Amino acid sequence: MTPAGGGVGNGEADVKLVLWDIDHTLIATRGVGREIFGHCFEQVTGHPMCEQAAVDGMTEPVIFRETAKLHGITSDRTMFEAFARLSAEQHQHRAGELRERGHALPGTARVLAAVAALDEVEQTVVTGNIRGAAETKLSVFGLDTHIRFAIGGYGEDDDERAELVRIAIRRASHSLNTPLGPQDVLLVGDTPADVAAAKANNVPVLAVATGRSTVTELQKAEADMVAPDLEDPSPIIRALTGR
Repeated sequence: MTPAGGGVGNGEADVKLVLWDIDHTLIATRGVGREIFGHCFEQVTGHPMCEQAAVDGMTEPVIFRETAKLHGITSDRTMFEAFARLSAEQHQHRAGELRERGHALPGTARVLAAVAALDEVEQTVVTGNIRGAAETKLSVFGLDTHIRFAIGGYGEDDDERAELVRIAIRRASHSLNTPLGPQDVLLVGDTPADVAAAKANNVPVLAVATGRSTVTELQKAEADMVAPDLEDPSPIIRALTGR
């Protein structure tokens, strides 16, 4: 773990909230996710997907819109909503294939369980995925047990990842009946976009180099903490407890 700032401590709320990114932070789909995207894109637009827009750190509506532009298609919200419904169905339909070809990243089950063992800590997700896809992706690898999906932030909620952080904090505050401030939250992700979304909300962020971004790149993005992976749960535990 390379520290680059303070942890979550000193918050006034009795509850802490961990916001997990999914793709390349907790799991890897090993191409299944792209195949599902391409299938749904063709079904909704009537055009085969020849190329896909950049996906790292992007939300699903932005990826869909930009991919449509690459194919000369002007999309709208209705088109994306049809895409989202089909994507949720396809993730469920191909859950077995996702389980066979994809995998949970090393240490993720252990770290989720370790965080769950802490008193007064809740876990959810902030992800560019739509909720249906997010739930399937985590459930097929047994990573859904400790996640409160109802208080997360998802691609269908907003185009911007920073707004998804705000949405998740509002939902958690309402559900827990506890006003949560930035100091009560920790975001964990693998891209500079995750770091930027956290910093836009003054939320501490632990960045892990489990995706395409290196430790150096995540440090340059000014993550509060940077780790090579999640195999050792002690850094996130220290961030949440100060111990």
